[in-house]
Amino acid sequence: MKLDVLTPSRVQDIDALPLRGIEGDTGGRLRIGALERMSDVAAHPGVHPVITRALLQSASQQLRNMASIGGNLLQRTRCGYFRDVTSPCNRREPGSGCPAVTGANRLHAVLGTSDSCVATHASDLAVALVALDARVRLIGRDGERTVALADLYRTPGSTPEIETDLRPGELITEVLVPPPGDGARSTYVKVRDRQSYEFALCSAAVAVQVRDGHLTDARIAVGGVATVPWRLPSVEAALRGAPATADAFEAAAATAADGARPLSGNGFKVPLVRRTIVRALLEVTQEDRT
Repeated sequence: MKLDVLTPSRVQDIDALPLRGIEGDTGGRLRIGALERMSDVAAHPGVHPVITRALLQSASQQLRNMASIGGNLLQRTRCGYFRDVTSPCNRREPGSGCPAVTGANRLHAVLGTSDSCVATHASDLAVALVALDARVRLIGRDGERTVALADLYRTPGSTPEIETDLRPGELITEVLVPPPGDGARSTYVKVRDRQSYEFALCSAAVAVQVRDGHLTDARIAVGGVATVPWRLPSVEAALRGAPATADAFEAAAATAADGARPLSGNGFKVPLVRRTIVRALLEVTQEDRT
């Protein structure tokens, strides 16, 4: 709004709505209210490490103290062309074109792109939650529904202006995170141009279970390289039953960029996504290798 990208006739303050709370239920599922502040969720002892680390590597401390969980999940793209109202942008003005395809695209996506849009998804938190199979509860004119967070986001296709599956009048009311399995561990690794207050060139959210030096389960999502938080089922399948070794991790990560469409300025993201996944896996299984 400050940049005149959006000029709504009305802005509704929802801060007084009862959409708060961080608590576990009897089945071990974690519930996070959509209006909880990012910093409060990061500091809560019952939150998965991958969520905490994703939050602490997001924005600045001042923003984390004010920004809500629901707001973070629904933030708009950071693409410079989208935010420059003098440039064409299919997300802002459908049919006007996507200058990033042939223009300045170092920060843009290589996965989930289309000829209409190559902008990356901005949220670190969303990547962590998608890796954990989190769901969001929505309420609107037609009542309440619960959907997988991964299904809330839409790849651009030919309609990049439609970014989510939210219906008119719907709000996110809470995030529901499944309980971790026995011995579960998780981490979030973010690679960026500077150490703080910077969006990801590539990130990896990893949640694993390890037994007797082997991975019995693995869930992986990546950010900074795709138009939505990008789950990697092929890498997960290759890791299940594999030894917790660097060689096994590199072999599993080999398919991470399958289907990538690098642009003139961001081909480096193809090897980077593989290396970031390996780094995260080594970090989360380190005690098994010592």
